[in-house]
Amino acid sequence: MNDQKSIAVLPFRDLSVDGSNEFICDGISEEIINALAKIDGLKVISRTSSFFFKNHKASLDEIATKLGVAILLEGSAQIHDGKIRVRAKLIDVEEDTHFWSETWDRKLENLFETQDEISLLIADKIREQYGHLNISSQLVNSPTKSVSSYEHLLKGRHHFYKWNPEDTHLAIEHFEKSIALDEELVEGYLGIADSYSFMAVAGFAPREEAWQKSIAAITSAKNLDPDHAGLNYMLGMQYLFTEADFARAMQYGMRSLAAKPTYSEAHQFVSFLHSIKGDFKKAWEHIHYAKSIDPLNPETKFYEANYYYRVGENDKAKEILNELLEANDKNLPAILVNIYILIQERQLELACQTIDKIPEQALTPDERLGLFALIDAKDGKSTTHLQKLEKHAQEPEAHHAHAYLFLTYANLGRYDDAFSVLEKLFESTSSILLLAFSDPLGVPIHSESKYLEFHARVYPKIGEKTKVKKARQSDHTITKEQVEKIQTYVESERPYLNPSLTLRTLAEQVEIHPNQLSWLLNESIGKNFNEFINHKRIEHFKQLVLDPDNSHISLIGLAYESGFNSKTVFNTAFKKEVGMTPKEFQKSQA
Repeated sequence: MNDQKSIAVLPFRDLSVDGSNEFICDGISEEIINALAKIDGLKVISRTSSFFFKNHKASLDEIATKLGVAILLEGSAQIHDGKIRVRAKLIDVEEDTHFWSETWDRKLENLFETQDEISLLIADKIREQYGHLNISSQLVNSPTKSVSSYEHLLKGRHHFYKWNPEDTHLAIEHFEKSIALDEELVEGYLGIADSYSFMAVAGFAPREEAWQKSIAAITSAKNLDPDHAGLNYMLGMQYLFTEADFARAMQYGMRSLAAKPTYSEAHQFVSFLHSIKGDFKKAWEHIHYAKSIDPLNPETKFYEANYYYRVGENDKAKEILNELLEANDKNLPAILVNIYILIQERQLELACQTIDKIPEQALTPDERLGLFALIDAKDGKSTTHLQKLEKHAQEPEAHHAHAYLFLTYANLGRYDDAFSVLEKLFESTSSILLLAFSDPLGVPIHSESKYLEFHARVYPKIGEKTKVKKARQSDHTITKEQVEKIQTYVESERPYLNPSLTLRTLAEQVEIHPNQLSWLLNESIGKNFNEFINHKRIEHFKQLVLDPDNSHISLIGLAYESGFNSKTVFNTAFKKEVGMTPKEFQKSQA
């Protein structure tokens, strides 16, 4: 059974006539996800996994099962003439019913306030239905005062998430327009940085030029908000993959999590850093958390597979890699780790066949050459592949040649030569050599004392202050007087007879903070808000049923007089508490 306080926000549907406002619907969904993720004790599925079901015809039960949640939020938006109508409903998957729905009609210029209002109300309803949560007074912070700038930001993200060069160029155009309208929009600069780094890594733009543009945008964002979670994640990636600086990469990765403890991409990255260092306990903590909130993200799956490869659980790694390759047979990182496992398990002929199937442009010449040299070394041979690799490795920037030469020497037992290659890690800041340094394929050299010396240089000790996010214990104190005050007020004033009663309105009436009232009900009285109020309503209903003067009133009429405003909710709550239907109860009292 899934944790009751767990939710996935499904992509909001665009009900506009021409379907031209999909980017705003995506933005609303994403903002609600980010807002709810700020609440301790509430598990919220990340955007990538929630949006996996966009335009899919999966059942709600199937979606909830794959995402591991008990609650789903469905919604839609319709925009016309500067106004927006937003509809949303919360669905209890196990009960197969929605327990709350609402419609908002607002001006489009008030979109941020509307998103905050929706997020707060959703959080309230989950707390009332499933138990205590600490909820702040504001969950959505406006990234900009310019609605036009925000629209371009959303359009940029809409195109960027399509992951192809044409849409990425369009994304960059919109991100640039967003910062032209608001030069302090941090998210716009990060969008540009993300886009250019994607173009560089995927080979869709000149690598050096694209990285320079990405770094320039990152620098602009850093000047505006150095503590931004997304910024620090990008800085961590930059220091690892362009500077080969493990320590700085880890520091920025942890700063990202300090700013946003539920940031799945940062958890993936920090897990990866721990795994290449060999700190597998911490690596598992982070990848396990990322998997819990972003289970369908291919990157989460890849990092999990890489973790299993690093700890030597190859069967588990292969299972995930095969799943990734079934979904995308051009997933190069998955292909390469799969080849590494084949080499490690001495399935050398199959490894060669797999390499031959990789398109020529997908691998650098040194990468292809290095793989064959390593396969020969694993077979105990020193061949022309190695000779060519040694020649190519004489170039200072031949990072792939250095990495595979190190692994090849390690497998041939030529440890002094291998350590000589490792010095290039510090000379040319090669992230490729950094990743090869601790790769399981180099295990023969890992027990050498000189290797341990290198290990201390490559991976300096860093105290991880940021822990994997866990629900905090509330600091609310409960006194006997407070409990008695609530119970006395409820008994005397009978606020539960008002069908519109909420936890917040009851908190106002008894003059305490909603968070404190929620804690008090759950921890002292032992019921969540709905259970507490519905219990009072059921007790009132029983009194009405037993009164002969009410014999002419229907059971549902008496339920409405007791504060219920839904026949389904009344019947469900009554049977759950009393153990029989209202009609059976009435007959039993005759």
